[in-house]
Amino acid sequence: MQSHFSLIWESVADSVPEHVALIQGERQISWRDYEDRASRLAQGLIDAGLGHNSKVGMYLYNSPEYAETNFAAMKIGGVPINVNYRYLDDELHYLLENADIEALVFHSSLGDRVARVCDRLPMLKAMICVDDGPAEDGSMGPTTGIPYDTFLAQASGTAKTQPQSDEIYMLYTGGTTGMPKGVMYPVGSFTHYFIASGATGRELQPPESMGEFADYLQLIEQPPISLPACPLMHGTGMWLGSFLPMLLGGTVVTTSKLGMDPDRLLGMVEDHRVTDLIIVGDAFARPLLKALDDAKRRGTPYDISSLKQIGSSGVMWSMETKQGLLRHQDLILSDHMGSTEGGMGSSITTREGISQTAKFELNEGVTVITDDGRIVEPGSGEMGKIATSTFVPLGYYKDEEKSKATFKEINGTRYSFPGDYATVEKDGSITLLGRGSVCINTAGEKVFPEEVEEAMKRNEEVVDCLVVGIPDERFGERVIAITSLDEGSVIDDTLLIDFCRENLAGYKVPKQVLMVEHVRRAPNGKADYKWAKSEALKAFGEK
Repeated sequence: MQSHFSLIWESVADSVPEHVALIQGERQISWRDYEDRASRLAQGLIDAGLGHNSKVGMYLYNSPEYAETNFAAMKIGGVPINVNYRYLDDELHYLLENADIEALVFHSSLGDRVARVCDRLPMLKAMICVDDGPAEDGSMGPTTGIPYDTFLAQASGTAKTQPQSDEIYMLYTGGTTGMPKGVMYPVGSFTHYFIASGATGRELQPPESMGEFADYLQLIEQPPISLPACPLMHGTGMWLGSFLPMLLGGTVVTTSKLGMDPDRLLGMVEDHRVTDLIIVGDAFARPLLKALDDAKRRGTPYDISSLKQIGSSGVMWSMETKQGLLRHQDLILSDHMGSTEGGMGSSITTREGISQTAKFELNEGVTVITDDGRIVEPGSGEMGKIATSTFVPLGYYKDEEKSKATFKEINGTRYSFPGDYATVEKDGSITLLGRGSVCINTAGEKVFPEEVEEAMKRNEEVVDCLVVGIPDERFGERVIAITSLDEGSVIDDTLLIDFCRENLAGYKVPKQVLMVEHVRRAPNGKADYKWAKSEALKAFGEK
């Protein structure tokens, strides 16, 4: 089967044109209109000089326009690029330049940041602005930006997908790679992987040709109505929350409201009869459970009877929270262990079977390999890195050195090593131990400690700093800065946090600062993160 996301979505639009594809608030966009709007956007990009392999940035909050831009970029044989909407000027410029962005679709509330970096992007040919209100400085974005609907209306026609078989799909990740890196996959194989995953979940045989796809859609009794509660700019939201349901002819519901509001999300489940809710571990599940418990206690329980599945990836999802959710509704709770660099395992929990925290069944082609290249034997207690050989990315965009370190061949087999360590139980399942690096995962966002440390040390009163993550019920991990100051300094933790906030995206800013007389380092100058984490736990850990 010639697989390509946009070919499949064009087929869905032809097969079920009146079905709803996208919902946000009162807006409902049918599959026919979704495909038409994406086609006009695609033609507008062609008119602007973009084409095969062109990179289209999506500096957007969750919205129908996010899905339309993603679709349009693929139609022209281009590459949609996720841009973290929390990025400030330096981070934003780095990613847009590194990705070779030729067109940028952005929300007007982010327009002040775009205005400050766009002149330093020589490849940029089109800036398209989605109106969601003024930016922080009161502006509506760069004067050269074209309103989104105007751009669609001015397009010379509509564009259809014409695959050339060598297209790539790319998702940028902060991960353990330092600065953000684009993980590259071949579009055809990537599409087929998601089609097969969706078919397996419905106990169906995936279609073998495009000619069979319309018949395949007829076998799906109830197309999913998906609510990605997490950002579409991350793999969990985009892949689980959007790609999977749309390849099944389903509907994606998004909210323009920022922040984790469990009551709003549960109200959306009620209003739109959501069947699939996509979250990021306990950072989302705990607030949702509390809201469900509180509503039931008040005698006004939420109607979540439409909900069939909650899926999660990226952050620890505890057994206790899963049990609490199952008290409210008979659900399938699917916990996926993976990263942008590859899927590794999963855990399914129902009322009939409760899975233990951090215990996963390995995907096909996944194994655990010691640092010296040996396969970890089940039940040995030995620790190793999780490695997957089933669907290995092409590499990191424009970074051959890190590609070689992450995607490497062992005994004739090419593996992806996303960086997670685990042990293998006697039954073949694994227990996840965590990242081998010091990367911090907070509410689904990955924070590289050195970047925060350098931001802290820009303050002239800071002598040294180490940054670590400690467990947090809501966020998974909380960012803590262990800091030493110049003798006689009177700066306090609040001022330091505010100083950091001027230079970093909000999720990277330390939640707390621990002042110490001396930051401990090894004799060779390397950071002693073990000591730093111990000090942070003693000061701010659970009592």
